[in-house]
Amino acid sequence: MKLLEIEGLGIDFGGVKAVDAVSFAVTPGEIVSVIGPNGAGKTTLFNMISGVYQPARGSVRLDGETVTGLPPQALAARGLSRTFQNLQVFQQMSVLENVMAGFHLAEGRHLLADLFALPSSLRRNRETEAAARQLLARVGLDRGAELTASQLSYGALKRLEIARALACRPRLLLLDEPAAGCNAVETEEIDHLIAAVAKEGVAILLVEHDMKLVMKISDHIVVLDHGVKITEGKPEAVARDPRVIEAYLGTHGGKEAANALG
Repeated sequence: MKLLEIEGLGIDFGGVKAVDAVSFAVTPGEIVSVIGPNGAGKTTLFNMISGVYQPARGSVRLDGETVTGLPPQALAARGLSRTFQNLQVFQQMSVLENVMAGFHLAEGRHLLADLFALPSSLRRNRETEAAARQLLARVGLDRGAELTASQLSYGALKRLEIARALACRPRLLLLDEPAAGCNAVETEEIDHLIAAVAKEGVAILLVEHDMKLVMKISDHIVVLDHGVKITEGKPEAVARDPRVIEAYLGTHGGKEAANALG
């Protein structure tokens, strides 16, 4: 069963085809990585799928429903959540408050109940806090729940952003370079977290430059170059594809990718 279906997706900027005729699919519990050199169109593709950009061509279907061009909040309500290449964390809020903010779509807030602190609102806040603490434990940040986000390490902030994205209870999670800037230990933590989320049936669409992580964790890989899909397939096939080596990995990178596969 296909959860996400991308068909012929494309967009132009100033007459230049930033992404053109890209098609692929993601199934529940599958980890699909999108790789390619800088400027290949990976984040632009993410922005079209998540409603940040309006595609000029093609379609996006989520669980069989055409959702092309719907705004991010409408897609989030349908089960699509994402993180960003640049951290989108409330630095002066507590770690716990950051995750609680992610639950707002599922809570059905009532302004008057919140304004007058009615019992229903207080009960909902307690439930939200408990759920947020469970998510923090899941990503290994429960001991720092009361810290402000600015006190966390960079790798911990990456996990915090993933926790907040999971608060929306997604069926599809888009992760834009979740390991960028992380050291080896932090990358390993994120690796385990992504794998655990996928095992729960959440579909993962990942953009990442760390080839060791990509080759280790991916079920399927899509390769972009200059906005065009040049190939897709299993990690073993992609790592040895001459087109991928020439466009992105290079001879040394190709060897590293092959070594990551064991």
